Amino acid sequence: MRVIVLPLIFVLIIVSCTPKVSSEQTNLAQISDAKVLQYAIPGKELYETYCANCHQKEGTGLGKLIPPLREADYFKASIHRSIWIMRNGKKGPIVVNGQEYNQPMPANPNLKPLEIAQIATYLYNSWGMREGVIDAPRVENYLKNPPIEN
Repeated sequence: MRVIVLPLIFVLIIVSCTPKVSSEQTNLAQISDAKVLQYAIPGKELYETYCANCHQKEGTGLGKLIPPLREADYFKASIHRSIWIMRNGKKGPIVVNGQEYNQPMPANPNLKPLEIAQIATYLYNSWGMREGVIDAPRVENYLKNPPIEN
């Protein structure tokens, strides 16, 4: 009996003392491409500064007031639209995962294309998504024309 209990206690102590890794750390830890990381690391910081107050660090949104980004069909459907909204904001109702939201999102006209590219790269390479680098020239191209709404 003692032979079984001591190793079990040892394993339990090791597991309980292992530091917990937050999902934000996991998001970045899941990215192995160095170029993506060059964008995603500052993108995470920019997201936390400009977006996480409403959309939350985990991308879960605020109940029925602010839509989620994480596992959100609306967000996944169009990188172009998401980038456009980051810069220009959005008014009017939208439906995300079957739930209607009608809280206006303010524009961020002071965000530079590179900063938007960094935020987008972070978000579109988090929570299981693997879109790769969304660079500044691509963002500039998206910002020239509004996306076509479906």
